[in-house]
Amino acid sequence: MGCMASTSHAALVLSATRIVHEGDQRSTSVMIRNPSQHTYAAQTWVNTAADDTTTAVPFMPSPGLFRLDPGKDQLVRINSLPHTLPDDRESLFFFNLQEIPQAKPGDDTSNVLSIALRTRIKLFHRPKALKGEPQKRIGELAWQWLPATGEVRVTNPTPYHFTFRQVLTAQGERLQPGMVEPFADLRLRLPEGASAPLHVRFSTINDYGGTGELHTASVTTEQ
Repeated sequence: MGCMASTSHAALVLSATRIVHEGDQRSTSVMIRNPSQHTYAAQTWVNTAADDTTTAVPFMPSPGLFRLDPGKDQLVRINSLPHTLPDDRESLFFFNLQEIPQAKPGDDTSNVLSIALRTRIKLFHRPKALKGEPQKRIGELAWQWLPATGEVRVTNPTPYHFTFRQVLTAQGERLQPGMVEPFADLRLRLPEGASAPLHVRFSTINDYGGTGELHTASVTTEQ
């Protein structure tokens, strides 16, 4: 019985951990790099959080399929198509990169398992009507303790998505971070036995994938 070889680490590297497509631009771009010593076939596409291939999306990467040799880069343009996306808030999509290792001459392919690994990052469409920087709107987030469920609810009255890098109570208890969508709320569960928080300290991920400054916010209690 032949043995199978596989890898669980992505070889191709994206130049960003998130993409922001400004509404007044026809396209945006991302660089894909192959720092490995092997040649790969790469496929790119954009989809929604449902992660399917049937829901229509107003973005088309180009090229959608290409070969990337060792040590080489490939610029992928994400072109905007005609759409009816909301102009009063951001819309969330996902950029996908799938890599397929190329079989080497002489390989016994019956004994080799080639795994198509995929990298998936957020792509935010930001309408041109939205002015200013999202980070300057963080102070508008409202935090509330829900005694009935043992959760903290954060309400986002802004048109931007906020992805939390960390959320801590004043007592140092760590909440599981997540992302709060525009004009929506997100519930974060406290550790078992934690007391009602009076304050939280939190940071979010900025447009460049970095961590923003640490903020402190008061937490009210739902009556």
